[in-house]
Order: sequence, then structure tokens, then C-alpha cells
Amino acid sequence: MASLNVGNLGEYLREQRRTAQLSLRQLADAAGVSNPYLSQIERGLRKPSAEVLQQVAKALRISAETLYVRAGILDEKEREELETRAVILADPSINERQKQVLLQIYDSFRKENAAENAERAAEAAEAAEADEAAEADEAAARDTAAPDAESPSSPSSPSSLSSPTLRPSPTSPSSTSS
Repeated sequence: MASLNVGNLGEYLREQRRTAQLSLRQLADAAGVSNPYLSQIERGLRKPSAEVLQQVAKALRISAETLYVRAGILDEKEREELETRAVILADPSINERQKQVLLQIYDSFRKENAAENAERAAEAAEAAEADEAAEADEAAARDTAAPDAESPSSPSSPSSLSSPTLRPSPTSPSSTSS
């Protein structure tokens, strides 16, 4: 069976399992999956579903979102957002109303920053385009204002200052016969 590209998920799971000092069989039992299936995931032969990853994460006591990112189900930014939300929602020292207010503030800051970042990116792209256009204009101006110095038609070339006169050589046969 060919190895699937699951972002080194299998290696990461094996490392986490060993850190937790669990055998493959113990983790499979705790996660509710078969031992051979978990072995195939660790070797990169199978790509598990989000549900299986959640069960494995729970058994390892690690973030399911981290496994989702490693498996390519979730990108890093989404994981960070989900973890932040999870921390706020899990905090026992604040009540539900406070949690909702914090999440609303968090969302508004993210939207504001995303808009600012998009604006900065657009400005940077415009500036880069303007710089490229200016460099192209300067290069074109140099090419038309200063022709190549080695060119015979160059006004600074000594040979172009006086017109050459062709004179036959005295030893040449063409000078005697005419």
C-alpha cells in the first residue's frame, strides 16, 4: 500500500504515543479503534477521519485541532482561532454572558485586523507595481538616451567624427589599372 501525504501525522502520533508511554494496543483501545488501523495511520498508510482523530487526541490528551492541522483537515490559522475560542469557553472563572462578550470582541478584532492586513497587502502590491514600472521606464530612458558606446554610429566614437575616405593602396593592382 502506498504512503499517503498526511503531513507527517503518523510520525507525530507515534511520537505523542511514546511520550504518553502508551503501547499501540493501549492507545487503540483508549481511542476505540483497531490496533491494525492505528498502526496503518502511524505508518502513513491510512488517512483517518476527523472523528477518529478526535478520539485519538482525547486518548492522548492533546488538542484535536493540532491533529486536524497535521492531517490537512484544518489550516494553522483556523486551529489557532478554534483553540482561542475553546480556552474562552472552557474558562470556569467567567460566566456565559462574559464568554459571549469576549468572543464578540475577539471576532471584531480579527475582522478589523483582517481588513487592515488586506489594505496593507493591496498597498504593497500597488507600490511594487509602481516600482517595477518606474524601473522599466528608467531602463527604457537609458537605452534611448545613451546608445551603446561600441556602436560605430555613436556620436562619441572617434571614427564617426570624421568621415572615412577609402584610398586604394599604391601596391594594389586596382590602382594601376583604371
